[in-house]
Amino acid sequence: MAPKHRIDFSDTEIAFKNQSKNQLDLNYYIFMAMNQNWLVNIGTFLIKCFLKVGLPIKFIIKKTIFQLFCGGEDIKECEKTIDKLHQYKVGTILDYSVEGEDDEKSFDDTKIELLKTIEMASLNPDKIPFSVFKVTGIGSRELLTEVQEFGMSCLDREKLAAYQRIVKRFQGLCKAAADKGVRLLVDAEETWIQDIIDELTFEEMKKYNTPEKTIIYNTYQMYRTASYGILSSHLEAAKEAGFTVGAKIVRGAYMEKERKRAEEKGYADPINPSKEASDDEYNKAVRLSLSNIDHISVCLGTHNEESCILATKLLEEKNISQNDPRVYFAQLLGMSDNISFNLASAGYNVAKYVPYGPIEAVMPYLFRRADENTSIAGQSSREFLLIKKERQRRSA
Repeated sequence: MAPKHRIDFSDTEIAFKNQSKNQLDLNYYIFMAMNQNWLVNIGTFLIKCFLKVGLPIKFIIKKTIFQLFCGGEDIKECEKTIDKLHQYKVGTILDYSVEGEDDEKSFDDTKIELLKTIEMASLNPDKIPFSVFKVTGIGSRELLTEVQEFGMSCLDREKLAAYQRIVKRFQGLCKAAADKGVRLLVDAEETWIQDIIDELTFEEMKKYNTPEKTIIYNTYQMYRTASYGILSSHLEAAKEAGFTVGAKIVRGAYMEKERKRAEEKGYADPINPSKEASDDEYNKAVRLSLSNIDHISVCLGTHNEESCILATKLLEEKNISQNDPRVYFAQLLGMSDNISFNLASAGYNVAKYVPYGPIEAVMPYLFRRADENTSIAGQSSREFLLIKKERQRRSA
């Protein structure tokens, strides 16, 4: 069954309606550069060197790749992006994307910044439907790994106190979101710390999620062999206890790292054997969620057109409104505008992840986006081809 409002993800007029000719041209040249693998490699190396020695290149970065994939260096600078997205019925998920900090002061500072995003969302619920955070932003990855592998009983007094501070920050963010009525996404991370994240998040779901309002969302990476079972068990537990599951469903982001560690340490590969298998698991999770919509709220984080079409068909088959607040689609800023803006134009709930933070601190994030958009076996990236198509349409 086709959705009542047929969605054409190849419609670049809708996809790039929010971009002026100058903006579209600039993004075209940025993506064109990113399509050259050698150029990305050289550029990444040079940027790292220039920043390290203090050469004044931040202005160039900010006016090019930073403006494409990030909202600003602080929340105030993000307001223009937030308003522009809202103009086209697309929400914003403010994502404080500072990476590489690993000390108690940084963890506390990050919590303070995350509380600001929750406050901002509470004041602008139509524009900012979710807040989000990573647990490794508020606590040591190494310590989380140790706790998951050996248990808390193996921690000395100092490490136990540090872990308790992580839990306190985590619970404080969840309580702040609940007090403000703001949906809070807890991002997924590597399998060797994900069990801890799942446990912490599930406990907060039980505290704050009700049939009337879902506040806390766990993230389920469907390229993992275990994720569908975890989602199913959480759903069954929620049904029995009378609360709702909040689920951000994604494919996943750590495949190479996961497989390398599994091989080095001699345990079973936790990742599905093929992209097709991951796609099947993702779509199974979509079907499970939308078949149990009275017990679960979902944020479908995907850049896959087929999964989006499947979700729209299921919504219609199950007589779930296109703008039901329990169902959102989400993509990254600067990526898959053909999906985001076409879904929003057709009346579905859509939000963009909008990373922000000081330029030096978000460079690892920007390098990953550049790497994702490099050419593969001589093929141009989808983003580049879509922008190229829209430029041709406008000049016709």
